[in-house]
Amino acid sequence: MTQPRILLIVSGGIAAYKALELVRLLKAKDIAVRAVMTESAAAFVTPLSLGVLTEDHVYGDMFDLKEEREIGHIQLSREADLIVVAPATANILARMAGGIADDLATTILLATDKPVLACPAMNVRMWHHKATQRNIAQLKADGIHILEPGVGAMACNEWGKGRLPEPAEIAAEIERLLAEAPPVGEPHHLLTDTTRTINAPDLSEHNLFGRHVLVTAGPTHEPIDPVRYIANRSSGKQGFAIAAAAARAGAKVTLVAGPVMLPTPAGVTRVNVETAREMLDAVEDALPADVAILVAAVADWRAADEAPQKIKKDGGAPAPLLLAENPDILATLAKHPQRPALLIGFAAETETVVDHATAKRARKGADWIVANDVSGDVMGGATNQVHLVTGKGVEDWPEMPKSAVATRLMERIADELAGPK
Repeated sequence: MTQPRILLIVSGGIAAYKALELVRLLKAKDIAVRAVMTESAAAFVTPLSLGVLTEDHVYGDMFDLKEEREIGHIQLSREADLIVVAPATANILARMAGGIADDLATTILLATDKPVLACPAMNVRMWHHKATQRNIAQLKADGIHILEPGVGAMACNEWGKGRLPEPAEIAAEIERLLAEAPPVGEPHHLLTDTTRTINAPDLSEHNLFGRHVLVTAGPTHEPIDPVRYIANRSSGKQGFAIAAAAARAGAKVTLVAGPVMLPTPAGVTRVNVETAREMLDAVEDALPADVAILVAAVADWRAADEAPQKIKKDGGAPAPLLLAENPDILATLAKHPQRPALLIGFAAETETVVDHATAKRARKGADWIVANDVSGDVMGGATNQVHLVTGKGVEDWPEMPKSAVATRLMERIADELAGPK
């Protein structure tokens, strides 16, 4: 698989320091990053720091003959799969909206044929100013993806909307957009289609407006004593990606999450749980739902008797660990009086994946099973290769980012609920 490439443009705002963490996260996901800094950005973050993390030269001077000779602004604008402006200040957003090209960053943005993601960050009053909102509307109309700023305390001691989204949230949006971007060398849609929905997959024919989608994600922790527990390696990433995709498709989304340290996707109601029994209770409390997607890797077993104190070694035989079976959430929902119209389970297998998933669908009473082979590094990884097992057969999907799996699954769900065309 070709390594995806990002061109990160850092403009001059107090949130520029978060660009360093963003680069670290992207590199950890095996995404190549090349950086461009505006002159004012260098007042907040040094080019040296950014260069060390990107392992590349940091560009900034439009009229540096050496830089322009070695790799000109046109090449910088074309060689990436995605251009990300983070933070995007009110100033650079205004210049982007006006088509101004008065430094290297804005010249690249005007010359590019690649998708662009802008991550605004500014004072709350600047964000709500009519001029800024007018510029945002123009950029959206021009095909620029806008990741809405967060709400919270600001460096200027004010409170409100305008905070740069957290680096993990930006990284997740980058992964989603990369899954949709055409290969390097092919033009992006913004040159030919300015009516495309911004900051979301094109789900005009695959929407879930008015639907309630219930998603479970992550592992469960089953206590043995106050220190130890039974668990598994689930990261929750696929379930969170599915919840985010459902929200982008217009659904009301309830996410029942096991103990994971992931940010809550925008537009999603999150319920945190620890054990399988707590997860079942939360799922039943969330009903009715049109769709239930049970992605969580629920522990099959729990300690029959949780020890009130830490179990100690005494030099003799190991303390016996008696196990009790946990409730089966998928099978319970299949027989529930408020059974969702579409019930989807996940099957994490290490061998004969499709056979096990097909048997699980029949045994548990699910409509669909999404099966994957977890014998490698899928758990915790950025990509997934799944098989969709339905009553009509098996669909083998290619390996793709987990965000792309989520988007494709939402499209299939929307089509299924819409019925025959």
